[in-house]
Amino acid sequence: MCTWHQDALGRRSMIDFVVVSSDLRPHVLDTRVKRGAELSTDHHLVVSWLRWWGRMPDRPGRPKRVVRVCWERLAESPVRRSFNSRLRESFDHVPGEAGDIESEWTVFRASIVEAADRCCGRKVVGACRGGNARTRWWTPAVRDAVKLKKESYRALLACGTPEAADGYRRAKRSAATAGAEAKTRAWEEFGEAMENDFRTASKRFWTTIQRLRRGKQCTVNTVYSGDGVLLTSTRDVVDRWKEYFEDLLNPTNTPSSEEVGPGDLEMGSCISGAEVAEVVKKLLGGKAPGVDEIRPESLKALDIVGLSWLTRLCNIAWTSGAVPLDWQTGVVVPLFKKGDRRVCSNYRGITLLSLPGKVYSGVLERRVRRIVEPRIQEEQCGFRPGRGTVDQLYTLSRVFEGAWEFAQPVHMCFVDLEKAFDRVPRGVLWGVLREYGVSGPLIRAVRSLYDRCQSLVRIAGSKSNSFPVRVGLRQGCPLSPILFIIFMDRISRCSHGVEGIWFGDLRIASLLFADDVVLLASSARDLQLSLDRFAAACEAAGMRISTSKSEAMVLDRKKVECLLRVKEEILPQVEEFKYLGVLFTSGGRMEREIDRRIGVASTVMRTLHRSVVVKRELSRKAKLSIYRSIFVPTLTYGHELWVMTERTRSRVQAAEMSFLRRVAGLSLRDRVRSSAIREELGVESLLLRVERSQMGWLGHLVRMPPGRLPGEVFRACPSGRRPPGRPRTRWRDYVSRLAWERLGIPPDELEEVAGEREVWASLLRLLPPRPDPDKR
Repeated sequence: MCTWHQDALGRRSMIDFVVVSSDLRPHVLDTRVKRGAELSTDHHLVVSWLRWWGRMPDRPGRPKRVVRVCWERLAESPVRRSFNSRLRESFDHVPGEAGDIESEWTVFRASIVEAADRCCGRKVVGACRGGNARTRWWTPAVRDAVKLKKESYRALLACGTPEAADGYRRAKRSAATAGAEAKTRAWEEFGEAMENDFRTASKRFWTTIQRLRRGKQCTVNTVYSGDGVLLTSTRDVVDRWKEYFEDLLNPTNTPSSEEVGPGDLEMGSCISGAEVAEVVKKLLGGKAPGVDEIRPESLKALDIVGLSWLTRLCNIAWTSGAVPLDWQTGVVVPLFKKGDRRVCSNYRGITLLSLPGKVYSGVLERRVRRIVEPRIQEEQCGFRPGRGTVDQLYTLSRVFEGAWEFAQPVHMCFVDLEKAFDRVPRGVLWGVLREYGVSGPLIRAVRSLYDRCQSLVRIAGSKSNSFPVRVGLRQGCPLSPILFIIFMDRISRCSHGVEGIWFGDLRIASLLFADDVVLLASSARDLQLSLDRFAAACEAAGMRISTSKSEAMVLDRKKVECLLRVKEEILPQVEEFKYLGVLFTSGGRMEREIDRRIGVASTVMRTLHRSVVVKRELSRKAKLSIYRSIFVPTLTYGHELWVMTERTRSRVQAAEMSFLRRVAGLSLRDRVRSSAIREELGVESLLLRVERSQMGWLGHLVRMPPGRLPGEVFRACPSGRRPPGRPRTRWRDYVSRLAWERLGIPPDELEEVAGEREVWASLLRLLPPRPDPDKR
């Protein structure tokens, strides 16, 4: 017996073994060498047979076969009418007098789930529903060709004649040809299915695109315990996830603040059906349900009777100051980030909440926001209507631009808070709500969502036992964003000082986007004072600065050292930092960011190249939809800040045409002009879109009301003494020249014209494309 051979030298040996632990040795029945496994190697396959008594070991992480309701059928009118008819029958049996919230909720939940089950039917989903997308090319013809190749190989080993060798070579070529043809057909069928989904099932089409972008996703088969022991059974793995998230969501270092009473409990107005209907209308379809298994499609399909029942349920919760336990229960699903897949800390958890509970939270969120929105500082742009990342990015880039022009140093600290959402002390938060003018009944309603707050972990279809969550805000709850920015606004107010930088007559000390904080000062000493006050305010509120992720940076024409300390720990000083997705450098230039954007967009194109971009079975319309929805936003994110030069224009256009040429099935060797390709595909120039958007942002800045920070920065005129040498082109000068060259508007009339929204929008719609440089 041998496991390795080298026929050319006539050598044979036994060098391959099966190693088992001593406790498994009694289960081994036999071990043999199999010569039929053709794996292009000079080793033979070694196989052992084992006999196992009792239940086989669990295989954690394996996707399970799931039978679910076909909720998507609620989009069909007959199914929706039948669904609402059954709900009306159930509602007719509900007593007129309101009962306790749990009993009312139990009837409502059972009626919704039963009506959806009976009207929509069920189907099998999951990996076991039949067929694997990666092996669909394994057809009976391919299997027979491979089987013939194996038999020919065995015949060659048995006799070794030239005829047997020729037969094996023919069988080998035949098997390779059959496999290649089957794979080609499988890709063609995949492309045809994608095209059909694009026309008839857009959600499934975009789900497939997202899966292709992510690549192969491995399931969690095993994890390490807290002591570093590898866990393999399903129950041990699930219990470990429960232990990890229970420790993560219940930190022990939060302040034990005294509970704040809700104050005056005189009831305000009840919840109206219009409020509930408006929140239900804004629910996004296709989202995963919470512990109650009620999908958003079920709520969006409700007629006036169903909505009145949901409104009744919300009013019982409002008047009683209590909500069902299901509304307070979150299902935590771990999502892998990076690193070792067996380490729990390399995952982030997303929480799935009850959809009816989110409707109630949405109603409360609108009421809370109406009260607190006017009181939040202008420096905060996160989770606020009419504001976005561009506001903060523009403000910071304008500060960089003015400081560099007049050689004024800017010292910055990019502050990162540890687990910010999960560390908010609720006792402190209720007091902050009262400070910001939220009434007693509204505070009581908000608190009712947290009274018995708990979570459970779901991994590969298995669920853990529930555990209480006593600290932090609920992830996925419509109320959480507004509650968090109120909390951060309070911390920011408590840390105010006299530090900051002067930009014209405007003093800027900090910029906030939710928990992304930037502190600014004109010197390292002032920045340290500002950081000390912010750290003290965070600690008093139960938050903590992450010293490993917070960094310092200095914008100056010469190298300047900035040593910042947080509790004796020195923060690292960097030359570049990615803030809100845009790379800012200590030199104040955006060229590095534009080059990075081009690189990221090229990575997206390479990811989708073989499976989407070059698929002939997929129509150009579908490919261009991917181009507009994925490639263009990736390439042009933050373009409002760009000051375009001929080099950057050329690079952006090259990245754009690299994608479009592949869609058109052309290459540079075909020598087809870019303008001709765009005309054939019906796509406008990307540079035209960028310029139109930049001038649109200019109009937005001009029309901003007084007090809005980006508008004030735009109108501010920094002063000082410019150093010798040619100054850099300012963003305002660049856009003014753009309007003069492309629209013929003089710089002195630009703000007046851009201030008229309709006139400015009509001019931008008529903006002509730039002449093609390669057109003679």
